[in-house]
Order: sequence, then C-alpha cells, then structure tokens
Amino acid sequence: MSINRVIISGNLTRDPELRSTAGGTSVLGFGVAVNDRRKNQQTGEWEDYPNFIDCTMFGARADALNKYLSKGTKVTIEGKLRWSQWERDGQKRSKIEVIVDELEFMSSRNSDAQYSSGQGYGQQGGYQPAPQASYQPQSAPTIDASSSVYDEDIPF
Repeated sequence: MSINRVIISGNLTRDPELRSTAGGTSVLGFGVAVNDRRKNQQTGEWEDYPNFIDCTMFGARADALNKYLSKGTKVTIEGKLRWSQWERDGQKRSKIEVIVDELEFMSSRNSDAQYSSGQGYGQQGGYQPAPQASYQPQSAPTIDASSSVYDEDIPF
C-alpha cells in the first residue's frame, strides 16, 4: 500500500494562471513557496531555505478561487503529488507538482487580524469579516408563586 497525500502551507509566488482544457475543464496553476529551516554549519544560525512548489487545481473550484488568489496570499493546501515528464529541444525534463484537493486561506488580503476573527467571501473580491452571531444569554424566566400554573390541577 502507498499513500500519496501532501499538506503544505506557504505564500503564493505568483498570480494564478487560469486556462481551460480542450474539453472545457478549468485548470488553475500557481506556485507556493514553502520554507525549510536548516542550521548553517558555518555560522551555527538557523536559516530559511525556500522550496518552490508548482500547484494545479481543476474544475469549478479553480474558477471560483481564481478571483481570491494573488501573489503573496498565504494558503494551506492539501493534495497529491504528480510527477510528469516531457521532452523539449531534445532535453528530457520532469517535475513534481501538487494536484490540489483542498485550499484554505491563512490570511486575508487586507490584514491577518481580520482573518483571526473569521472570514467570509466578500462582494468586492477580497475578504470581509463574516457576520458574527451575537449570543446574548437570556435570564431564566421568573415564575410567580401565585401564578395560575400552580393553581391548575395536574393529574399524575
């Protein structure tokens, strides 16, 4: 048995590119930079080394998310790895990319503070705080001992 699942979190390295297959299926391509921390052997300091991951999403979700993604957007994606190989100018080339199944926004376009309070899709292509349900605790109703509820005969 083998498992092909990957979860990465990082920032988009470029604006997404939306295109379509000959059959009309939407294909959204974008890149995500994911940092790897390593200790520099010469200085002893920890340093970030970026990994640049190509990502592809298909279908109606690709159309819908294209409006909300842009370079720098922080996201977490879940998907599977796909290796592809081709030849260009007599040279064999290959790459590994993530086929995205799920995408979660980790920050809004406006500020990280808004995201922490909960986000919803806005009408203007950005994120607006989702309406917050306000919960007001209700005091328990008071029952007057002289109320007719106590005066009624209740069969047991």
